Amino acid sequence: MLQMPRSIYERIIGQAREGVPFEICGILGGKNGVVSSIYPMTNTDASGDHFQMEPREQFSVAKELRSQQLEMLAVYHSHPATPARPSDEDIRLALTPNISYVIVSLADPFAPEVRSFKISGGKVGSEELIIVND
Repeated sequence: MLQMPRSIYERIIGQAREGVPFEICGILGGKNGVVSSIYPMTNTDASGDHFQMEPREQFSVAKELRSQQLEMLAVYHSHPATPARPSDEDIRLALTPNISYVIVSLADPFAPEVRSFKISGGKVGSEELIIVND
């Protein structure tokens, strides 16, 4: 289970909308499955069907999380025109163990869909995503 404040949920959707036609990406930090921080990242691939986080930004976020005694809980990204489910490439590149993978789909731009998954060893499992009012 991943619990996320509504403000962060809405920021992810807003970032996805602003990023169209490209995928957007970022990192979610927190503790014990409860998200408390969001770190939007640069998609260096500037592509509509895949993403690559900027390595220096990733390193900076890792340092900040450590200094705040937080964990990297999730990587998030968007699918501008496809469903909120991991693509074959998403599954292949899900190399960080024990984190969630959050995908926002704008296939219907008037009804964004946000889902969370656990991906390990090429296997995908849906994860409950709970949005709470801040």
